[in-house]
Amino acid sequence: RRYHVAVIEHFWCAPYANQISKVSENTVLNLHNIESVLHDRCARAERAPVAWAHRAFQNASLQLEREWLPRFSSVLATSETDAELARAIAPAAQVLVYPNAIPLVPLPERTNENAIVFSGNMEYHPNRLAVRYFRQEIWPLLRQRWPGLVWRLVGKNAAAVRPFTQGDSRIEVLGEVVDAVLELARARVALVPLLAGSGTRLKILESWAAATPVVSTSLGAEGLPVRHGEHLLLADGPVAFADAVSRLLACQELRERLGMAGRLLMEKEFTWEKAWTNLHF
Repeated sequence: RRYHVAVIEHFWCAPYANQISKVSENTVLNLHNIESVLHDRCARAERAPVAWAHRAFQNASLQLEREWLPRFSSVLATSETDAELARAIAPAAQVLVYPNAIPLVPLPERTNENAIVFSGNMEYHPNRLAVRYFRQEIWPLLRQRWPGLVWRLVGKNAAAVRPFTQGDSRIEVLGEVVDAVLELARARVALVPLLAGSGTRLKILESWAAATPVVSTSLGAEGLPVRHGEHLLLADGPVAFADAVSRLLACQELRERLGMAGRLLMEKEFTWEKAWTNLHF
């Protein structure tokens, strides 16, 4: 058979281009991350010997990106930020922006539980770094300021962060859930304390779908068309991050305003239907 278009998911599957190019008019590589950038940032956030391993992966990824990206009819990046990074690595590559997106779901009923939430695949290295950072540097500040506040972790592979979550009765590890949006709607604030990563964050889109206000590091919100104080709060550094979370916990009106602004931005820019309009093959 022959096909009009064939899509490869994730950069590490790029060598399949040799097979699909023989039977497809258009070959598309969907980059969820820029792998060399991801490993560079992980190396910066880690210590030896883990940092050394990420440096090795960064160098190997960079060589492979230069080799493989130009071989595809189109390369999809999640944001213009990532697209520019990909073009700098492989100027001959045909890079398009195809944003991360989620299905449009009805606005869930929100509850006012005394909880903050972090969501994601806990085995993903940037998420594991974020949990460690929040547990060691930020959670002690919030725990002291807000008696009774609960920190919840939602997502699969919860065992990967167990060293950072055990021993505290006010940390609830829910693990994988049926509906992340419904679970996020139970919390007052969604946390994105990322120190490393690439692409854009589905955890932010899902929090917006739940109309849950977000506090993120600048890197955590990278690639999204956000403004501090309008769509979310940006905070870098432990004290600034704890202060931003506290600001939301103290003000229901601000929580509701940011939560709905995020929901409206998600509806406008980050649904499946909207994202599909970027594709022209």
